[in-house]
Amino acid sequence: MFKLRFLALTLLLSSAVAALGASHETNYSNSCSELWPAVKAVISNPENYKMVSSDDPNWTAFYDVKHKVHLSISGAVAQKTNQVTLVTQGTGCQMQVNSSFSGLTHDDQGDFVKRVNDALAKQQEAAKPAEAAKP
Repeated sequence: MFKLRFLALTLLLSSAVAALGASHETNYSNSCSELWPAVKAVISNPENYKMVSSDDPNWTAFYDVKHKVHLSISGAVAQKTNQVTLVTQGTGCQMQVNSSFSGLTHDDQGDFVKRVNDALAKQQEAAKPAEAAKP
């Protein structure tokens, strides 16, 4: 009986933590004005995200993650709108991602950071030929 109660309590607590969400910070040496276009490119990708709202002057956006599969009902119910905010840190920028849920088949925060890193790398690569052409 104790094991059953312990299991029920554990499942209840894990659902509550998933519903509350968590913040994940990633620091960049780039300025926030350089990072924001990469963030916007990522959340504008309809395969992965649906933009809910964007506040460009304050570098904040709200978006929904599109998941192909939820392995549990609690995963589908816990899915909330995520938020990304850029905060200037000296000459760099801190990206704060508030994600409501990560499950067995996805990692909302980790996937988002990886996609922003990829978009930033593409953005920087595209800027190199223009810089090389300058006398």
